[in-house]
Amino acid sequence: MEDEYAKFIRRMNPPRVVIDNDACEEATLIQVDSMKKHGILLEVVQVLTDLNLLITKAYISSDGGWFMDVFNVTDQDGNKLKDEGVINYIKMTLEANDCFLPSLRDTVGVMPSEDHTSIELTGTDRPGLLSEICSVLADLRCNVVNAEIWTHNARAAAVVHVTDQYTGCAIEDAKQLSTIKELLCYVLKGNNDIRTAKMMVAAPGVTHRERRLHQMMFDDRDYDKGNMVRMRRADDQDNKLSTEVTLLDCVEKDYTVVTMRSKDRPKLLFDTLCTLTDMQYVVFHGTVKTSRMEAHQEYYIRHIDGLPISSEAERQRVSQCLEAAIERRVSEGLELELCTEDRVGLLSDITRIFRENSLCIKRAEISTKGGKAKDTFFVTDVSGNAVDPKLVDSICHQIGVTVLRVKRNSPLCPKSPPETTGFFFGNLFKARTFQNFRLIRSYS
Repeated sequence: MEDEYAKFIRRMNPPRVVIDNDACEEATLIQVDSMKKHGILLEVVQVLTDLNLLITKAYISSDGGWFMDVFNVTDQDGNKLKDEGVINYIKMTLEANDCFLPSLRDTVGVMPSEDHTSIELTGTDRPGLLSEICSVLADLRCNVVNAEIWTHNARAAAVVHVTDQYTGCAIEDAKQLSTIKELLCYVLKGNNDIRTAKMMVAAPGVTHRERRLHQMMFDDRDYDKGNMVRMRRADDQDNKLSTEVTLLDCVEKDYTVVTMRSKDRPKLLFDTLCTLTDMQYVVFHGTVKTSRMEAHQEYYIRHIDGLPISSEAERQRVSQCLEAAIERRVSEGLELELCTEDRVGLLSDITRIFRENSLCIKRAEISTKGGKAKDTFFVTDVSGNAVDPKLVDSICHQIGVTVLRVKRNSPLCPKSPPETTGFFFGNLFKARTFQNFRLIRSYS
């Protein structure tokens, strides 16, 4: 009855959204007023970040039963929002009756699909891991249509969408799914996994990949640095603003004040709010300010039970988890973009070449659309250092009829290779049929 009453109250007080292009010279102002519920702030931020908008400032206020947020946003080029389609979509989505939205714990913002099978993987990171996973999937007649892979603190997590090679649809055969799970778990465990590797086929329905990846890595305790020796390079520290997370008591108002200072990057606000929400904390007030190089976030929070943080152990855990949330998506290494015709086994072939050339994939985004594959890889050498530009040229020669472009060169790299490098060689990957490559396991 209490839940039904809450739904009734929200129906009587639907969210209101104001989008103003005149109030600020540098950005579009978006104001959201709504009835308060747990996770509402993250829902709003996710809508904006899924549109690849940059949040340059934010002011958060949530007193009593009402929630009000003001965001200053721009597009990827730093311009105000001019596209009426985007503006109307924001208003329509944020003003939707939120009591009919799916549970935030499960997903937010992506339409369900019955066209693919979603596989979730977590385990110990090591050089060649993604290549081994892709090789197993290719041998089992699974075509990877979309995927996202994160690594952090020697842990790896991936959400992979696959279809059956012959039908082009989701895999429903129970025996085939059991075989996929058995072999992938074997690959994930390797020879020295100090924790339990996990592989599961996600339930049909809506899945927001980045939201799930945060939850998976949080559940896998990637924030715990005690289980690994973390290698930090002096040149990396010189070029990257260190992350600082501070928690203080606000005794007079009965809040815990969380302050975060880090290098600014896209989706930073979304990442920190994912962790606070999953840890069952509510943001009552807050400010976010970003500059070209730095982001400053300050939140007044309480646990969902209404109490501030009361112990030093809890304080330390929240600090570690927020630091991990900030670092998971940090773009480490050389950014390579691959654009070519999609085919079964393509990802297995590409990652095999990376592995054979001693490249370590730190993060990857795999997508296919209209028969085209567009994949982004962030790579280092096996020691986590810069990739030799000559090696990148060699890899391009091996890949053949495809385009491999160096999109961005991280501070790790001592020399800058050409900004774009396109190569068209040979017919190594021209054949549409998959050649049977032997799985060669590489170890760190």
